[in-house]
Amino acid sequence: MADRRKTVAADTSNPLATIVNLWPYMWPADRPDLKARVVWATLLLLAAKFVLIGVPYFFKWATDALNGKLDMAGLVPAFLLGAVVLVIAYNLTRIIQLGLNQLRDALFASVGQHAVRQLAYKTFVHMHQLSLRFHLERKTGGLSRIIERGTKGIETIVRFTILNSVPTLVEFLLTAVIFWLSYGFAYVAVTAVTVAAYIWFTIRASDWRIAIRRSMNASDTDANTKAIDSLLNFETVKYFGNEDMEASRFDASMARYEKAATQVWTSLGWLNFGQGLIFGAGTTVMMVMSALAVQRGTQTIGDFVFVNALLIQLSVPLNFIGFVYREIRQGLTDIEQMFDLLEVDAEVVDQPGAAPLAVRDASIAFRDVHFAYDPERPILKGISFVVPAGKTVAIVGPSGAGKSTISRLLYRFYDVQQGSVEIDGQDVRDVTQKSLRATIGMVPQDTVLFNDTIAYNIRYGRLSATEEEMLAAADIAQIGHFITSLPDGFQTMVGERGLKLSGGEKQRVAIARTVLKAPPILILDEATSALDTTTEQEIQAALELVSKNRTTLVIAHRLSTVINADEIIVLRHGEIAERGTHAGLLDQNGLYASMWNRQREATQAEEHLRQVRESDEEGVVVRKTPAV
Repeated sequence: MADRRKTVAADTSNPLATIVNLWPYMWPADRPDLKARVVWATLLLLAAKFVLIGVPYFFKWATDALNGKLDMAGLVPAFLLGAVVLVIAYNLTRIIQLGLNQLRDALFASVGQHAVRQLAYKTFVHMHQLSLRFHLERKTGGLSRIIERGTKGIETIVRFTILNSVPTLVEFLLTAVIFWLSYGFAYVAVTAVTVAAYIWFTIRASDWRIAIRRSMNASDTDANTKAIDSLLNFETVKYFGNEDMEASRFDASMARYEKAATQVWTSLGWLNFGQGLIFGAGTTVMMVMSALAVQRGTQTIGDFVFVNALLIQLSVPLNFIGFVYREIRQGLTDIEQMFDLLEVDAEVVDQPGAAPLAVRDASIAFRDVHFAYDPERPILKGISFVVPAGKTVAIVGPSGAGKSTISRLLYRFYDVQQGSVEIDGQDVRDVTQKSLRATIGMVPQDTVLFNDTIAYNIRYGRLSATEEEMLAAADIAQIGHFITSLPDGFQTMVGERGLKLSGGEKQRVAIARTVLKAPPILILDEATSALDTTTEQEIQAALELVSKNRTTLVIAHRLSTVINADEIIVLRHGEIAERGTHAGLLDQNGLYASMWNRQREATQAEEHLRQVRESDEEGVVVRKTPAV
């Protein structure tokens, strides 16, 4: 699949090659019913074109019949040669042709939509296979707009390739044959020159418009990205009163979009005028040739009408040639960024033949691990430690020491550059990512919830969980009573990123979600650092209950949350500076002791200020009481 994606992406500059690569989606190997629809749609397409060619013939015969020049004696029964019958046949043929086209479109609709769905699905799956690094560097708003335009572009290409390009070619060939057999090579030559000039001009003008379209798309993506970023950070915008600045940035992007969009429509007007001019010139030449032939007596008025009707009929698919080319080219422009996404290789992939992780004791080992996000800036420099089965090991240290990187490596969001990360002696690079991540539960510092119900967010830990299991998980996380007190209970919507809940409530939902997952390994990545002291103590009690008898790795900023850990590892500049128990590290009077003393002083100062505020508030009440 990856190879095919690369081929498609590499060929976006070649419309024909891209269409060839898209063919498997229009002719799906696993859907014989859709293949049958393609076959029937193609047969109906050909039938409609042969019927369409009969339309100008009936017009010609009706004209000659009205003029008394129809000479088909012996070829057709006399009752069929009446002008009224021929007029009826002319209109009936048009209706039949229209019906065949509509039936063709109806048959092909599910084929086109299936292709759109398959490519959209593969793009969505591929996005989830890409590395954390990729998603940290990209903006969600821009990605969503690229996928949206890409799926529409795919639908355009699939529909117009089958339903318009082939019919246009068939009609042109039939028209050329009729002109040759009925009126000679000169008419074919004029038709060929007109069509060739028309196609050449259309391609040149459309290619010119593609650059304008790209500029419009870039402005559209930029405006959409700014809008989504601003709305996602609504509170921050309000904190700093920067509504005008955000509106100005958005309007600047929309101004560029306005300019490019205006150029798109202006250039379309010039394109349509040039196409009309070329086809009008060719039509004029052929009508003059036919008029002279009528004057010479070599053609009838019916022939003159026939030539005109055939040219008018040909103008429709010719116009579609320009339209189809423009739409396909613009569709390719819209999907080329989507194909670029499909071409991005996943940074972390399963090894060929990777087996599921076999969990026995759920022990963790980091062995001489070296890692850097940027080769010029090493993060971990030879880290080695073991988390025995069922024990708790805490990782602490100053900001930037590499604490959170350890959890990302264990989850295999990144691969180590040297050394190994192992679970029960198995290198995480040798097992499947799905089995690895099923073994680990995470309670992060910044809990982001889906904009859905509380029940949905808790059940996200294990989608197959029963109602009773979900309720039990909520109780363990000490949030069950709070949820049942809400008017809508577990069906309460949490809002975008869970903003309708407090920090402590979100953390409890995250804990309940992890409890429901029931993983043998638990990672607590600064799970209480953003909470107040009181809430932290409540959450900490729930975390200690959840981590009991589980292999637990705690990434902590507040040292008060790790004093009961079986071992504390102190990182500094990507290396292990100290390690031991809480009491042992205090006795060493080193980095850990220094961090502990600073945090204790800060906590004492915070407690003192709180007591002063409470005392002041009580004093205000006492002084006001007599006056009342």
